[in-house]
Amino acid sequence: MPEGHTVHRVAVLFRDVFVGHPVEASSPQGRFRDGAELISGQVMSDAWAVGKQLFVSWSGGMVLRVHLGIYGAWSVAGDTSESSIGAPRTRREEGFRRAAEDSFPPEPIGQVRLRLLSDAVVADLRGPTACELLTPDEASDLMATLGPDPLVGKPAKNKARFVEKFQASSTPIGVALMNQKMVSGIGNVYRAELLFRHRLDPWQPAKSLTQEQLEDLWDDWTVLLKQGVKTGVMVTRGDLTPAGRRKALRSSSWRHYVYKRTGSPCLACGTPIAMAEMATRKLYYCPQCQDATPPTGG
Repeated sequence: MPEGHTVHRVAVLFRDVFVGHPVEASSPQGRFRDGAELISGQVMSDAWAVGKQLFVSWSGGMVLRVHLGIYGAWSVAGDTSESSIGAPRTRREEGFRRAAEDSFPPEPIGQVRLRLLSDAVVADLRGPTACELLTPDEASDLMATLGPDPLVGKPAKNKARFVEKFQASSTPIGVALMNQKMVSGIGNVYRAELLFRHRLDPWQPAKSLTQEQLEDLWDDWTVLLKQGVKTGVMVTRGDLTPAGRRKALRSSSWRHYVYKRTGSPCLACGTPIAMAEMATRKLYYCPQCQDATPPTGG
């Protein structure tokens, strides 16, 4: 699933290539035809992310909201170095970009929910969980329900909100970190890696953490998110040499301490990495380093 860094990268891209320009919108798939017709030809006013939610405002006053979910992705071609942002689409993106070089804009490939097209760039959206138009008030109301995002608003206020929410919750910390109403942008990868980096038992109640632990967790999340936005890759290992980090940027097998490493030796203690189900999602952890044992039945 695309996590917070991915959506922030989409917002950055849109601000670079679309904002301030009239944009033609269409829905080749047909599922967003009415919405696309309403905004087509308008100037894109702004684009921003809050956690996993993308918001795009238009000169006509409406706000487009997109949530990529597990399978959503943007394919991009034209006058930009980006090719795909979101769930992997490697082969499709190669064909899409080659087609754009021969004839711009290229024909849509697959089930394109929304196409945004300027004179120089085309962006096709496939597989989102949500793609809808909101009024500014509706967008504000939705954003108000989301937890703090390190890249949105005032840093000190964000940290205080994070600590306050977690100190008041008896929910297991491994569940709380995935709750977008408590903190925005953390998905399965960042959840597992943050818990390992701080040697936290995923099943301990969020409120059992000290203020210092919660502040350290927030600060670490802020650093990882900024790095992810910059590189487009979730590299969470802090033990890499410069050469190792370069390898990690190229290969996922070098990037993480525990995520998708079930049965492999922990990079810190050698204990086999374990996997358990938590709130219907796979959780990866080190039983030794995190002093973690799943409760009976889950």
